[in-house]
Amino acid sequence: MTPTTRRVLQALLYEAIAIAVVGPVLSVAFDKSPASTLGLAVVLSSIALTWNYAFNWFFERWESRQSVRGRSFVRRLAHGAGFEGGLVIILLPVMSLWLDISLTAALVANLGLLAFFFFYAIAFTWCFDRVFGLPASAQAGDGDRV
Repeated sequence: MTPTTRRVLQALLYEAIAIAVVGPVLSVAFDKSPASTLGLAVVLSSIALTWNYAFNWFFERWESRQSVRGRSFVRRLAHGAGFEGGLVIILLPVMSLWLDISLTAALVANLGLLAFFFFYAIAFTWCFDRVFGLPASAQAGDGDRV
């Protein structure tokens, strides 16, 4: 499988499973119709994908102007905090309006989603790699230790 095909398949499967899980959970948590929360899950997923692309574009532009190259632990923390923080800010009003809840309730829901996605991303990636194999960038070479 080509790297591009692998990335597209991974993103599509990741989002499809997330939508299938998040939609019903939001329905139960906020006593809303499953159709409504499934629609919300699709919107949230679309926003997250768009934000991911935009944020990484901006971050890499900023990063390219830095005198120190590479991705230190601190830079990785800044990247993660910037991405997740921006996503929470973007999603708060969407969730609040869609579910007809307060911004505080939307923040609590967002924190729950962040916790879910932290563990889901780890589990999904592990399962995806088991089914489809590791990408070339993660495969051990002849002289590499595993």
